Amino acid sequence: MIERYSLPEMLKIWQDEFKFKTMLDIEILALEALAKKGIIPSAAVKRIKKKAKFNIAQIKKIEEKTQHDIVAFVTNVSQYIGPDAKYLHLGLTSSDCLDTTLGVQLKQASSILVTKLEKLLKVLEKQSRKYKDTVCIGRTHGVHAEPTTFGLKLALWYDELKRNLVRLQLAQEEVSVGKVSGAVGTFANVDPDVEEYICRKLGLRPAKISTQIISRDIYAVFLCRVAIVGTSLEKFATEIRHLQKTEVLEAEEPFAKGQKGSSAMPHKRNPVICERICGLARILRGNALVGLENVSLWHERDISHSSSERIILPDATLALDYMLYKFIQVVEGLQVYPENMMVNLVKTHGLIFSQRVLLALMDKGLKRMKAYDIVQRCAMKTWKEGSDFKENLLSDVDAARWFVKKDLDAIFNLDYYLRNVDKIFFRVFK
Repeated sequence: MIERYSLPEMLKIWQDEFKFKTMLDIEILALEALAKKGIIPSAAVKRIKKKAKFNIAQIKKIEEKTQHDIVAFVTNVSQYIGPDAKYLHLGLTSSDCLDTTLGVQLKQASSILVTKLEKLLKVLEKQSRKYKDTVCIGRTHGVHAEPTTFGLKLALWYDELKRNLVRLQLAQEEVSVGKVSGAVGTFANVDPDVEEYICRKLGLRPAKISTQIISRDIYAVFLCRVAIVGTSLEKFATEIRHLQKTEVLEAEEPFAKGQKGSSAMPHKRNPVICERICGLARILRGNALVGLENVSLWHERDISHSSSERIILPDATLALDYMLYKFIQVVEGLQVYPENMMVNLVKTHGLIFSQRVLLALMDKGLKRMKAYDIVQRCAMKTWKEGSDFKENLLSDVDAARWFVKKDLDAIFNLDYYLRNVDKIFFRVFK
């Protein structure tokens, strides 16, 4: 992920320093486990712990010759250790280091994502409660439908993100896995006790079975869940983008002092954060597809997955981390305009109450289609002329047989749409 969308805490996990430090920890833990089994001298392990270190620049220089990153790493560490280096990487294969390191990285990366999502949920709950009774128009197909409340919009986002939190937590549990089973996973040259010791010390669980690598379905699921969270954020950001349109302007993302909306037009206040979130969500879905393609490998392994994983796993976690961070800012600083919501509510001259009129006619004994025809006829007149829907009902011969003005005044009542809001909120936030 480019620096622009990388936050320091997450970026640290994917940098070489963290990767090689974790790999060195794995190598030393393997030595400790082997010493406990009496396979290598404990004194040698103590000496290795004191001397073991690495130099990233030197590793890269060695790799230019070896064309193998783990060989370069082991070679470089061995140069610092000296004669005891003969015990290093004993019975291990490259993927023992790489996949177990990946388990540590993904566990920590997932923890960051979970924490940010939990914070976003708290912010959403606060804003949802604040606007619980703020009436606005609900839209279907982009067209005015019936009144809802802005708080209900946010409550739905909250409920969706609660499901996403569970998905991320499950993903974290699944990717917190390591393997130290040697070439093709038979434990021929390293005992399962060694794997169990290393994983326990690192806070991972040992893979129940592996080939030379951990099965890639685990990471495919992780990437899909990350993509789903990102897609939810895209959904919410898209709603804000629509609400920020000049002709709507019911809500808009924060616009900071000194911020510029356009290099040419000083008046512009654009939903750039929400648009950025929508763009990054596409990256997450693309990464998920690559993760799915990485599941099918040749025999006990190939490395067709390796090159892409070096990109998609850091990018996916970095991108979602950034998206959550920015959307928290958007929700915290969301500008909401209840007065514009009321202006938009009356734009269709009362048409938003058409279902209530329909139901009232049916209550009076009319068959549904007969009642529907009456209401639609009056509604189409309002659409065509821009006239008042209530007046059109009162002047319609068929409708006027059933209504007087007082009846319609009671039907054209926004409070009706708020009567069950508290019940919905109880279900969402209980």
